[in-house]
Amino acid sequence: MFDSPFMTLPGITPQEYSYLQSATTGFSEQQLRGFLMIYGSKRRNPDDMVLYCILGFFVPGLPRFLVNQIGMGVLYFFTIGLCFIGTIIDLVNHKTLAFEYNQRMVFESLQMVKMGNIQ
Repeated sequence: MFDSPFMTLPGITPQEYSYLQSATTGFSEQQLRGFLMIYGSKRRNPDDMVLYCILGFFVPGLPRFLVNQIGMGVLYFFTIGLCFIGTIIDLVNHKTLAFEYNQRMVFESLQMVKMGNIQ
């Protein structure tokens, strides 16, 4: 596990690690490098999400905008984070927000690697 190329991703959780392992099964070394390059640029670090959630008290909706939940971000912005209750919930669930976003980015990155026919 410690010599895996996935361990270069900052703040990787065991859940994300196992998800990446299963998603990239059968990839060649070059495909894996291409995937990591694409995925690494799109992924949100769960540790950084804490900072974004705290900043959400001053800029309501910021964490939701950063995970491409634009509708929820607009709702949080105009309701001041649903009177800060939604912002507090986001702060508690920051790892879940990051993991769900990262799952979507894994799918997008896989599609890009497969479409690129990297071998």
